[in-house]
Amino acid sequence: MDRKVVYMDYSATTYTKPEVLEEMLPYFTGKFGNPSSKFYSVSQDPIEAIDSARERVAKGINSEKDEIYFTSGGSEADNWAIKGVAFANKNKGNHIITTAIEHHAVLHSCEFLKRNGFEITYLPVNDEGLISLEDLKNAIKDNTILVTIMFANNEIGAIQSIKEIGKICRERKVLFHTDAVQAMGHVPIDVKDMNIDMLSMAGHKFYGPKGIGALYIRKGVRIENLIHGGGQEKGKRGTTENVPGIVGIGKAIELATEHLYEEKERLTKMRDRLIEGLMNKIPHTKLNGPTGDKRLPNNVNLSFIGIEGETLLLDLDFEGVCASTGSACASGSLDPSHVLLSIGLSHGIAHGSLRLTLGEGSTEEDVDYILNTLPDIVKRRREMSPYWEDYLKSLKEGEK
Repeated sequence: MDRKVVYMDYSATTYTKPEVLEEMLPYFTGKFGNPSSKFYSVSQDPIEAIDSARERVAKGINSEKDEIYFTSGGSEADNWAIKGVAFANKNKGNHIITTAIEHHAVLHSCEFLKRNGFEITYLPVNDEGLISLEDLKNAIKDNTILVTIMFANNEIGAIQSIKEIGKICRERKVLFHTDAVQAMGHVPIDVKDMNIDMLSMAGHKFYGPKGIGALYIRKGVRIENLIHGGGQEKGKRGTTENVPGIVGIGKAIELATEHLYEEKERLTKMRDRLIEGLMNKIPHTKLNGPTGDKRLPNNVNLSFIGIEGETLLLDLDFEGVCASTGSACASGSLDPSHVLLSIGLSHGIAHGSLRLTLGEGSTEEDVDYILNTLPDIVKRRREMSPYWEDYLKSLKEGEK
């Protein structure tokens, strides 16, 4: 008999929808032409497919289609936006503002620029993972050329006040980039209304294929190329286009935005039932991140005091549940999450975190299964944990 599998790691990756795969398949075989070979008919279908996908992506974020550039994923898009703007505008200034809780694609890009003479300011966040708009205003200086702040956090689901951040940047004539990898497909995005100059996305986060992403670059933004080569992507990114992937991300974003509001409501209800149920059933549990509309509709991140998150993952996997302790890109690290430390958690509590992220395949039965399975796992692990004994002793001593 097959073991039940409950996938609760949709923020790490999603499956490719059948409708998406169906549109991609012809471009692996019959429509295989190189779009750069424009002078024969075999390449015409791929050329038209790329144009159509660009239009679909643009429609999904309310941009113009010639402001969309395809990349290999979200990390490349982040690297390109940050490094490209920094080097293209260094005659105007060398100061970049970001936050302490960004994805490592952003943090490591900023560290690279710091080693190359740029000044980086890291805005702090509150205990919900949100920045202060006043802190941002105060951080902008005459030599500030870029603000890069993620739309929504990949670990704790905190959604920043993007429209207000964009307005501040526009008023101060500073470019604004947002990493929207986790937000795309979960919350409405309008780059014009939100004053966004650049936006990164990754297809595999919203039921498209892996290995394809996009960077929105508003017309007029000065940016250097990251990848040099041929004249692809209007001369901005050299390398033969990944036509099946481009077709896939175009279809995926069309489907994601089509059903966004219904899915957002459905996931929010399951998210809140999961949070409330686990916190009621498991004492000494802490919710990491904000509540309500400030949180991604699919994100649950809890710390279970007295145990290690990694042991929970092993036990959950044995029960058929796929989850994580934080960012999938850094899951090989045993260090506590930089995001959880930034919101004020101790190393011990940060190590006891568990991230459950819902998606299109999630059901009420899946939520029931977690609510019936996880409390017993936590109870059993705490009974074996010296950290739990130490915690209980500290509580008793505090009562004296």
